[in-house]
Amino acid sequence: MYKTSFFKKSLLAVMAVFLYSCDKDFNAIGDGLVGDDHFGLESEKYDVLAFNQEVTPIQSNSMTPNALGIFDNPLFGTTTANFVTQVGLVSYSPTIGESPVIESAVLEIPYYSHVTATDNEGNSTYELDSIYGDKNGKLKLSVYESGIQMRTSYFSGGSQLPQFYYTDQNAEFNNKKVGARLNDGDILQNDEFFFDAKEIVIKTIDPDTKKETTERKKPQMTLQLNKDFFQSKILNAATTKLSAEDVFQEYFRGLYFNVERSGSNPANMALMNFSEGKVTIKYKAKTESTTDDANATEEKTIVLNLKGLSSATSSTANFLEDVRNPDFASAITTNVNKTEGDEKLYLKGGQGSLAVVRLFNPTDVLSYNSKGEPVSGANGVPDQLDELRSNSAVKYWKVNEANLVFYIDADKMAGTEEPNRVYLYDLTNNAILADYSTDAVSAYGGLISLGSDKRGKSYKIRITSHIRNLIKDATAKNVDLGLVVSQSPTTIAFNALKNKNDIMAAVPRTSLLNPLGTILYGGKASIPEDKRLKLEVYYTKPN
Repeated sequence: MYKTSFFKKSLLAVMAVFLYSCDKDFNAIGDGLVGDDHFGLESEKYDVLAFNQEVTPIQSNSMTPNALGIFDNPLFGTTTANFVTQVGLVSYSPTIGESPVIESAVLEIPYYSHVTATDNEGNSTYELDSIYGDKNGKLKLSVYESGIQMRTSYFSGGSQLPQFYYTDQNAEFNNKKVGARLNDGDILQNDEFFFDAKEIVIKTIDPDTKKETTERKKPQMTLQLNKDFFQSKILNAATTKLSAEDVFQEYFRGLYFNVERSGSNPANMALMNFSEGKVTIKYKAKTESTTDDANATEEKTIVLNLKGLSSATSSTANFLEDVRNPDFASAITTNVNKTEGDEKLYLKGGQGSLAVVRLFNPTDVLSYNSKGEPVSGANGVPDQLDELRSNSAVKYWKVNEANLVFYIDADKMAGTEEPNRVYLYDLTNNAILADYSTDAVSAYGGLISLGSDKRGKSYKIRITSHIRNLIKDATAKNVDLGLVVSQSPTTIAFNALKNKNDIMAAVPRTSLLNPLGTILYGGKASIPEDKRLKLEVYYTKPN
């Protein structure tokens, strides 16, 4: 029995490895993880109405990662990303010691990176992840003491409400920054700062044993901060100011990161996990031990994290300032066609744009309401959806698969960095679709499909469960869908708009985290058939 059980387990393990390998190969070709073999199933195509929608200022507090830098995109324009964060002591009520004298204050924030090679001596070569624009771009980086105390909630009418910070608040924080720039190291740490991909190697020699030790760190932002500031702010602070988190965050309101262009140098932008950052203060204080030397000192350290000690009271915000390309600006504002749809759909992450997608676009509707929604029939239901429901109920057609394929305008996107994934969701209710909750990664799709030239061709998304739910429940509302660029398939939270409109009140956070954009063909009749957005439904039809 044991041998049989072992054989079965081994066989299952081999099968799992084989299937995993197949999945990796299938994923590598970038076909959205939705297969194309339908084995004789019959299909029907349905019209889709899709139009552009501007994303106005959006909630950007307490999320990870965050953007920092300047990203120039020839199709969409320029985005400048600044950042503010609270700081917190690792340990409150620290024993500073007598007559402390600071030696250094260093800010460290690891970059997202991966190893590409390691030599025989253990030296690793890294490549940075989530860098947008010129890989060797430079920035004028300034880190300041923040003058605004950030909160996670506020009281209104006797109720405690969450405090939001929005992408358009940079001027407010910039105007209230305190004092001079804190990063005062060499020029590569301020006026010509760049995201360095080099491994950090620190070698030290023990003064007694003379033995050399080597410490290796992944690529990171390393800034020498002003010693006089931290001598005064931390080492010479009143004991009460360092006693508890809430008191400390009123006293030291955080760090504000501001970027500008570094002369004529090309710029770039990085997504960073600021919550892993820290400020390490090294200093000397008179020794507490009994000694004959009254002036004897000892080395001491205090560490501040770039967030409060507890997530319940910490806060951050990402500020995004856009200078939009005129064609892009007009496409998402003045030239939007909500009744016939737009020929081109502009998806742009951050405070950018999305596409509103309406399935079963009726060509014979009686009228449109004030929101641009089609009104037809006695029940206000588009005729194509009625037909689909009828075929299912009367002709017993069974829906096996339903897909939306969004074709990329390859000519427009030539030479421009493309988002690897798009995300379709229930825009009306700010919710994921049924297909997404079934299997967010493999069944749902959304990955870019590449052509023979290695450029993006299309994005395919499976919405089979969504269509089945519409068919089997005649009272189900045919909700608006939203299409956005996506940074991560597992990020499904929504961030609120500062000013709600008649179409949406929030935007998926995964779009806010991705600065890239893409241009897709819409479902308008003027689009060539082979590029036009359609809903394709595969049926099993009885003989």
